[in-house]
Amino acid sequence: MTYRVVIPPAVEREVASLADRILPRVHARITGLESRPRPPGVKKLAGGLFWRIRVGDYRVVYEIDDRKRTILLTRVRHRKDAYRGL
Repeated sequence: MTYRVVIPPAVEREVASLADRILPRVHARITGLESRPRPPGVKKLAGGLFWRIRVGDYRVVYEIDDRKRTILLTRVRHRKDAYRGL
């Protein structure tokens, strides 16, 4: 069962602006969500709508739609900025 990862343009810009040392790790974790949307270490955020995975000091925040089998990335930011405005 695979999911489709949807990356809005704003989130694509966030990913593109990451440092070269962290970018491959973030990309690998995002790709891994296709086969495992709730990997080990995932945390459901307060409010119940968003999930997050850690990649070093960065956080990938996303929503899961099990009926449509899609994952919508909402943020890929440093941990100090990842949760503002959620």
